[in-house]
Amino acid sequence: MHLLIPAAGSGRRMGADRNKLLLKLLDKSLLGWTLTAAGASESIIWIGIIGQKADFPDFEAIASQVSLDIPVEFVEGGKTRQESVYNGLQALPPEADRVLIHDGARCLATPALFDRCSQVLRSCPGLIAAVPVKDTIKVVGNYNLIEDTPDRAQLWAAQTPQGFEVQLLKECHEKGRHLGWDVTDDAALFERCDLPVRIVEGEETNLKVTTPVDLRVAEFILRERLAIGQ
Repeated sequence: MHLLIPAAGSGRRMGADRNKLLLKLLDKSLLGWTLTAAGASESIIWIGIIGQKADFPDFEAIASQVSLDIPVEFVEGGKTRQESVYNGLQALPPEADRVLIHDGARCLATPALFDRCSQVLRSCPGLIAAVPVKDTIKVVGNYNLIEDTPDRAQLWAAQTPQGFEVQLLKECHEKGRHLGWDVTDDAALFERCDLPVRIVEGEETNLKVTTPVDLRVAEFILRERLAIGQ
């Protein structure tokens, strides 16, 4: 399975002055933990890291420290996540027919999750890792007034990896560029093109590290894992 990692995020909400994926979490950077999990997967055979050129020297050093046994390529990203993934798709090896896309900031994803998504993707055109929503969700309109309370039983919180047939996803991106669609993930492009996207059970610990609080929670989870593994 081929894997693309969008890694162009800023550290604005983290209060950092650099790409947040370069921040340390225990003894590794956020990107380092993501690469470690992907490298330990039994299914991943190629990784493309999508980012800004200014970060490539740091990314290369991190990949070297992780000592991956699979090819790693660096792809220049765009101004948005959507543009970055588009660029990543163009950089895939010609033989790639399926691809997983995983946010670098979700650094706690396990090798088992990558492998589970890879296995399911062999029998469907598109999927996302997701977990059932626990909280009651409110739809809020003008003046902060609640307009609706959707049935929680039908709500799932989207995560990554997300996986797709490469050719179909390329076609969705081209259509999105032509029509000016602005989406926050690739599953939304699939949905707009009336293509099916399957849910694969994600992991409660697969949080996206965005704020300093997230970083502290991630550290707690890692320490628990390391303690169990000793």
